[in-house]
Amino acid sequence: MVSRTIFCLSAFLVLLVLATSASSSKVLSPYYYNHVCPKALPTIKRVVEAAVYKERRMGASLLRLHFHDCFVNGCDASILLDSTSTIDSEKNALPNIDSLRGFEVIDQVKLEVDKICGRPVVSCADIVAVAARDSVVALGGPTWAVQLGRKDSTTASRDEANNDLPSPFMDLPALINNFKRQGLNERDLVALSGGHTLGSAQCFTFRNRTHNDANIDPKFAKQRKSTCPLVGGDSNLAPLDPTPARFDVAYFNSLVKKRGLLHSDQALFNGGSTDGLVKAYGSNAKAFWADFAKSMVKMGNIKILTGKQGQVRLNCRKVN
Repeated sequence: MVSRTIFCLSAFLVLLVLATSASSSKVLSPYYYNHVCPKALPTIKRVVEAAVYKERRMGASLLRLHFHDCFVNGCDASILLDSTSTIDSEKNALPNIDSLRGFEVIDQVKLEVDKICGRPVVSCADIVAVAARDSVVALGGPTWAVQLGRKDSTTASRDEANNDLPSPFMDLPALINNFKRQGLNERDLVALSGGHTLGSAQCFTFRNRTHNDANIDPKFAKQRKSTCPLVGGDSNLAPLDPTPARFDVAYFNSLVKKRGLLHSDQALFNGGSTDGLVKAYGSNAKAFWADFAKSMVKMGNIKILTGKQGQVRLNCRKVN
């Protein structure tokens, strides 16, 4: 009798775990808006494509916006909140101030989506996630099924943005540890860093590398120094790879040639544990695309808010 009771209890617990797992897997779904607003995703794509075609650098900016959102208390659109008496905006954190872009595009997407849906049903957090995917596709990169159903936060933290976002000055152990704290491994680190196949960086982020690092191609260093002197020109831009408006593997091949723009870029190929992945991605675009897509989905699941944990903002810049 006792053994039968234990068996029944064990069976119940197994079923409970399975039910909980199944429920959790359904919290986010690529089909979340199919019934409530089937035109939501095509609308996001249309607005994002128009913005990227107008200024191709915007694709990199929208991708970066998603990354900087997810790494600070999860993918909850906290990055979009403006400062108020109760909100210490993440926009003013050191990694973001005067560099993070794309907020106006997100505003336009929100306006168009709420109009087509007839009411505010699509969260700002989901808009940021989908806009990142659509930007990559618009610039020739892979697509993936974005998991949807996130809710928006009612708080933001400039301090946590300063502490949690990876720095362009980090070495490999620091980068690995930074990503590990977000539940991401070394493969995710290298794949997601491949997002630097798009866009540019400001002089102050790579000045020390081009003037002082030893593991840099001399000709490349000389070229970068011409627009990034030791003093002045802090906001001067340089491309993160030779083809900054095309999603390809030029970024990884640049690292092999010691032409990584940022110290944190070159750290991925400097005799460490990630050298093999850098070479593999540089010679196999399909492998990079597949891993990048997987890592983007994984990053997009960091500390999500669902149900009554958050809200669907009426305005992405402020709480309801």
